[in-house]
Amino acid sequence: MAELSPVLKQATPVLAVRGEGVYLYDEHDRAYLDFTAGIGVTSTGHCHPRVVEAAQRQVSTLIHAQYTTVMHRPLLELTERLGTVLPAGLDRLFYVNSGSEAVEAAVRLARQATGRQNIIAFHGGFHGRTMGAGALTSSGTKVRAGIGPMMPGVVFAPFPETYRHGWSQEQAVAFALAEFDHLLATVSSPRDTAAVIVEPVLGEGGYIPAPPEFLEQLRHRADEHGFVLIVDEVQTGVGRTGTFWGHQHATITPDVLITAKGLASGFPLSAIAASHELMSKAWPGSQGGTYGGNAVAAAAAIATLQVVEEEGLVDNAAEQGARLKEGLRKIAADHPVIGDVRGRGLMLGNEFTAPDGSPDTTTAVRAQQAAARRGLLLLTCGPHGNVVRMIPPLIVTAEQIDQGLQLWAEAVHEAVAD
Repeated sequence: MAELSPVLKQATPVLAVRGEGVYLYDEHDRAYLDFTAGIGVTSTGHCHPRVVEAAQRQVSTLIHAQYTTVMHRPLLELTERLGTVLPAGLDRLFYVNSGSEAVEAAVRLARQATGRQNIIAFHGGFHGRTMGAGALTSSGTKVRAGIGPMMPGVVFAPFPETYRHGWSQEQAVAFALAEFDHLLATVSSPRDTAAVIVEPVLGEGGYIPAPPEFLEQLRHRADEHGFVLIVDEVQTGVGRTGTFWGHQHATITPDVLITAKGLASGFPLSAIAASHELMSKAWPGSQGGTYGGNAVAAAAAIATLQVVEEEGLVDNAAEQGARLKEGLRKIAADHPVIGDVRGRGLMLGNEFTAPDGSPDTTTAVRAQQAAARRGLLLLTCGPHGNVVRMIPPLIVTAEQIDQGLQLWAEAVHEAVAD
């Protein structure tokens, strides 16, 4: 009898049979408040009626129109719609299926456009599990272990982490920038550096926001040395952080923007955006793929973007994210084991720390599992798995935030009492 790979482990015991809005339902019709959103994917909630209708309509007319063979209207309409929300100047798009594929495409573009080989990534960053994207990933060794050697030409610089080092934001940024400059002087000459890739908020690395001044100084260095600034918005994009793009908390425009996850409300779709000038430097044949820009996924993405705009979901993410953060900090104040609550918008993390300052993975997992038993679905992240993250759909209401906070308070109390 065939079974799933034994390496695949579920974070919760739920067998979901249907989803509606912010809730998932199991075979016994028990409702679970889903603060995972499929790892930030179901931005408009589960089975938003407008997304469902758009996908059903498209399935009935055209499912697969391979877009380097023939063109289809949903992809053209999606491209036009994305043009209204993308940063000025990023007016050319290439579509694939997953975040990893988009990261690989961004790296390929940067190397071909600059004629240089090195990519600078940051400690704690997560960019995917394929060989190229995995080579850029250092959120945990599980992505890279046992498969080396990895793609060459990748070097890592420190990310400005305040809590881990016990520094102020100013100190963390100064340290990270000094080490970045030291890396350019000692490991990767600017003349050999094709790109720097950065998440506006570390995702798998622990939900650590990049300070605006850090991103702005990376933009300055990219301009000074002629390398490409790639911003990985796979998890932070499409309203997640309370602005449409996560990098918009700073005053920068990336050279390449990567989007996926929340773009199509659960249908596999990702893209990279760049200027016409930069995208034109990709070599012929370097962009393509069988399923990229699928017609059904594109139709779902159009509906997603319409819902995000017309229902004010970016503003809702900012408003409800502030409500959630305030509530989480009140719970943390009663439980010193939660050493830090951080994030932006509806992308928040609770870091569990032992009295000696070491990561408290055991209590974090106990709290996450206790929450699931109570009907609140959460995930962990961070190199040590001691950060419990909350990423509800952008449609979440104040009442659902308060419901989640009550369940979380009960779960933390149980975890600490064990």
